[in-house]
Formats: sequence, C-alpha cells, structure tokens
Amino acid sequence: MNFTAVGVSWGEAEWIVARILLSALFATVIAALVAPAVTSEPEDEWPAYGRDSGGRRFSPLTAINRRNIASLKVAWTFRTGDAYQPEHSRPTAFEATPLYVDGTIFFGTPLGRVIALDPVTGKERWSYDSAVLKDKGYGDFANRGVSTWKSADSANRIIFVATIDARLIALDASTGKPRAGFGDNGVVNLRDNLRIAPRGFADYEETSPPAILGNTIVVGSGVADNGSVSQASGEVRGFDVVTGKLKWTWDPIPQDPKAIGADSWKNGSAARTGAANAWSVIAADPELNLVFVPTGSPSPDYYGGERTGDNLFANSVVALRADTGERVWHFQTVHHDLWDYDVASPPILFETHRNGQTIPAVGVGSKDGFFFILNRKTGKPVFDVTERRVPQSDVPGEASSRTQPIPAAPPGLAPQKVPEPWGINETDRKWCAGEIGKLRSEGVFTPPSVRGSYIVPGNIGGMAWGGAAFDDAHHLLVIPTNNFAAEVRLIPRADFARERSEAGKNPASDWEFAPQDGTPYGMARRFLRSPSGLPCNAPPWGVLNGVNGDTGELKWSVPIGQFPNGPAGSGSIALGGPIVTAGGLVFMAGTLDPAIYAFDVETGKQIWKGDLPTSARSTPMTYRGPDGKQYLVVAAGGHGIAGMAPLGDSLVAFAIP
Repeated sequence: MNFTAVGVSWGEAEWIVARILLSALFATVIAALVAPAVTSEPEDEWPAYGRDSGGRRFSPLTAINRRNIASLKVAWTFRTGDAYQPEHSRPTAFEATPLYVDGTIFFGTPLGRVIALDPVTGKERWSYDSAVLKDKGYGDFANRGVSTWKSADSANRIIFVATIDARLIALDASTGKPRAGFGDNGVVNLRDNLRIAPRGFADYEETSPPAILGNTIVVGSGVADNGSVSQASGEVRGFDVVTGKLKWTWDPIPQDPKAIGADSWKNGSAARTGAANAWSVIAADPELNLVFVPTGSPSPDYYGGERTGDNLFANSVVALRADTGERVWHFQTVHHDLWDYDVASPPILFETHRNGQTIPAVGVGSKDGFFFILNRKTGKPVFDVTERRVPQSDVPGEASSRTQPIPAAPPGLAPQKVPEPWGINETDRKWCAGEIGKLRSEGVFTPPSVRGSYIVPGNIGGMAWGGAAFDDAHHLLVIPTNNFAAEVRLIPRADFARERSEAGKNPASDWEFAPQDGTPYGMARRFLRSPSGLPCNAPPWGVLNGVNGDTGELKWSVPIGQFPNGPAGSGSIALGGPIVTAGGLVFMAGTLDPAIYAFDVETGKQIWKGDLPTSARSTPMTYRGPDGKQYLVVAAGGHGIAGMAPLGDSLVAFAIP
C-alpha cells in the first residue's frame, strides 16, 4: 500500500517538552484514541513490515504533520551498491521496507544482503552477505523486507531474511552473524522437501518477509506461474523460530481426497498442479493464534482445463493456527482463476463497527479490484457477497466458473467494465480502437481466448502487492489500485514455438510468452499501449482510495503520481503501498515517477511531494530516532523499465530540519 488522531499538531520543541513532562499521560491518550487492531508497538519504532503484526501501517507519530509538511527535507541517503542488471533477465528491484527496533534500522537487498544502519546518520553499522547467485533468471528479483524476533526472557534479538534463492537465514541483530543454532549454521533451505520440486532458481523464490507469531516463523513462497501445469508446489510452512526445525506444512492444494476442498480439484489434478502459493506478506493475530495466508493462482494462470473445479484454496485468504498449521477457515476471492488474479495484497487486520458491534476484521484485496472485509474469527463476510454470473470460456477443454464473488461494499476500486478506447491524440485513439475491436471484451472476468481477450483491470492489478493501510481515528482504509488493461491470447500448441520465435526477432515486441506445458495452449500477454507508449484505457492509471472501514463507502479517490509522458493528473501504476500517521498524513510512493507523496487523510488532497534519485517501487516507513526527530524512509530502486527512471539502490530518509 497515510493522520491526526487527536486534531492537534505539535512542533518539535513542544513535542520534546511534552515527551519529558507528560509522556505517561500522552501515551495513555494515544493508546485510547488509536488503539491497535492486534498488538501495541513502541511508538518510536517500526518493528514489522506493516509496523504491527496485522499490517495496519499506522504510526502514532505527529512530529511530521499537515502543518509543517512543506519543510520536510532529505536528511540522509544510503547507497547499497546492490543495483544489478543480469544479461538475460530482469534487474534487481529494491523494494524493502526497513524495520526500526532497538535504535537500529534493518533491511534486506535483492542480492541477499542484510544491512544495519544508524537511524540518525544513515551510516552502516554492519552488513551480512548471503552470496546470492546473481544470474539465475529470477522472475521477480526483489526483497521486500526482513523480520525480527526476541524472546521475552532474552536480550538477544534475531533478524530473519528470506532470500530470493529461497533460503531462510537467522542473524544476530547486534553483529549480523548467522545464528549457529538455527538450521544449518543459521540457514534453512526452503527448496527442500516440497511436493513438486522446483526445476530451477527462477521457478521458486522468496521475496516477502516471513511472519512470526509466538515461537513460530511462517514462510510462503514465490512460484513462476506459467511454465507448466506442474510448477513447484506452494506449501506454506512453520518453523521453530529458535532452532529452524520444521513444525508443520500446509499445502494450499488439498492432497487428501477426503479433505475439505479436495472435491474442487477434478480428475486427479490436485496431485499434479503446482503454485497456488502465498508470495505476498502473511498477517498474524497473536490473540487468536492465527496467521492469515494470501494465496495466488494455480499453475498455469490462463488455462485451467487440467485443473477443473473451483480450485480451493488458491486465490484465497486462509486462516491457519500458527503453532500447528491447522486450517480454521478460508474465503476464496476468485474461483478457478484464469486471469492471474492473485490475492497479491497483504491481509490487513482492523476493527469495523456495524450495528452497534465491534467486529475484528481482516481486509483482503484482489488483483480483480475487489476488496473483501471479513470477520477474522470466522471468515464470514461483514458485507454481503453475491455470486454473480460471468462470461464463459469458448476455449475447447476449458470449464470456467459460472459465477464469481462480488462484495456489496466496498465498491469495485478498479474499473470492472470495458473502457472506451483512449489515446492522447487521434492516431493513438484509432490504433487502440482497432486493436481492442479484434478482441473478446466483456469486462473484468472476460475469459482468455484464442482470438485474444481484453482484460480489465489487468494482471498487475487492481490491487497489487503494496496493499492497504488503516487509520483507527478516521475508521479509514487507504487502498491503492492500478488501472492498466492487458491483452491475453491462448496459442494452440502447434503454433506456439513459431509465434514466440517470430516475436523474439522483433526488438520492439512487448509480448510476454509462456509455454504452459502440459496444456493444449501456450500464452502471450501484453499491456495494451498505443504507439505513444500510453495505455489504451483512459486515465487515471493509478489511484489512491480512502474507504470507510465501517460502511465500505468510498470517501475519496485521487490519482497517484504521474505516468511518464502522460497528461496531467494521469496517475501512475504503483508498486508499493501507503502508510498512515497520526500527523494527518498518508505517505505513498511506488509510482513510475521519482517521487514520494503526502496526502491529507481527510480529503485525499496531495499536499507534498519529495524528490527521489529514481522511482520508488516500495512502501515507506517512519520512526522517531534517538535525537527526537521523526524520520520518513523509502527505498528508491527504480522500476527497471527502459527509458524511465534508472535502476537505483538508494535508501532515502526525510526529516524536518
């Protein structure tokens, strides 16, 4: 995926005096007004990816606020040196959200380094290099953060990182040295003991920080979706946080024919189908002893004839017992996915108020643009969900779901209907109209076809991995969405190799091909862009939404950032999420332009823009340092797109001078 909880903004001097004289009273007031949904965290710190284990991304700090935001300046910049462009695959993506605990900043890099920094100067205290092999063709060459744990009876803090090459590593927080008692000299190989073993490094990755609840560390995985039916399997696993020993394994594709959900995999497909993995961030509720697991599509994404049925527990949020892995409940956001509509956003835990009751809720965002609010004890929707009839596939062998779940509230936050062809000039409009006119085009659940299908909102989302933030004081969910329609074609097996080869001869081709081995069809997809390079659907292409968490009402919606060469107010696709502060502010980066933005939480109005060395494909964080200043920190690594903001490796901190 960004607020004044008490309606008062203090200057730095007043804050220091109040902290000395009234710290106990202030803490009590803040706790009452912005009581966290899951756990209380020290107000200075940012101890987890989403700040608390439930991922609300809310900070009670107010030193940076709506009144003084114009004075926010760069305080320091740290360069990791880890920007890297492999010769034949995607570049690194510096997407980390740092942690701040015990007076130190901790974060990971795409190359598997973990770095500790001084929070005031940005100077390095230590770094650990896991020696990730650089040229293995990683599909998403990223690391989005590290995790931390300290037992109640020990002063020894542990930092955990899950590296892109699928190793779980435990480090001593004070030295950066591997913890010898964890796994094999501090390392657990996550590629071992899977139901379907990965064939190569690019088939099985780790990009998200693990979840920690009690003495269990819970890890999902990133699986390449479209190589074949039998991609690597997507088991979620719980390990002992001290020893690294495996405690439990949960497979999102049921293997016991008598298990709940097994009947949603027909013709023995459960045994041979891979993926359905949890590649996004897992949320946790210590009081309920539950972890909330967001899962993606089964393999392959765009043809399901080899996996007929609804395909539970793919494209779902699933509540598991943290200490045993037992499934408690599930909710599926897309049946028999044919669109790559993963639950890409981290689940977010908050309280919603309905009919005089306070309901513990979990919010779940899907790439299809729908956001579901569920009772986190039961998985039951807080707002009605209707099974709506959707267009059916015309591809021989495919059996698409007749219905898909649609929530009564919030409304769809990304366009669900086919937009009119758009262009910045008449030439572009005519080109886009001609291309769209060739395609099957019936809205959000238009099935892929041999003819070609126009898919809105497209496989980037909807709601991407950035996720949402929540402000208790305003009962507000802050949710970014993208609007970038795509074209998908299924290619008969006999024609696939030839078409892929021909496209490969054209340096300007923007088609992505995948074989989908084991099915009758390969796949080609692209984001539909005009000759000017702009989307063929009308802007805004990236939007930040403020949604009332009690009613589901859309309070405000504003463009985020600026699409390169697009018209003013076009908004940009955003890969990264928002944060919220008690200073009345929403902070958001992740756009294609090199900037971080601040918005007024009550109106959504943009009130500040901070320049970055390159674009930020990340979620920011904030903390109060030992010098009493509040800092805003964001990773700026570029988007790896030719002709746009360059590849980078900067961690940038802002503060009020």
